[in-house]
Amino acid sequence: MGIVVDAYDAQERAMGWYCYLDENLAAPFEVRTQVELPISPLNISDKVEVLGMAPEEICESDLFVWVRWSKRNLAVPLYQLVPLINDEMTLESVADWHYWVDQRYEF
Repeated sequence: MGIVVDAYDAQERAMGWYCYLDENLAAPFEVRTQVELPISPLNISDKVEVLGMAPEEICESDLFVWVRWSKRNLAVPLYQLVPLINDEMTLESVADWHYWVDQRYEF
């Protein structure tokens, strides 16, 4: 909750999360898909590389990251992915986001 403690509305909460993740993800890094989502072409157990956070303007309702997929960059929901990296800050940051989503919190 410290990520959004000073946020007064949904947009500020989204930007709080965006900045936190943008600062703490050690991109590029490999990930595995943990869940299939109707808005993403990735299948369970697909491995792709996260290149970084997607642009702020598309992260107003969910947090998306750029991945390299089928010879192009694609924005997919971060919740869909599990890091395959030993970077403690990246693992903790993604786990924080997964917890937020699992608790059904919203921006």
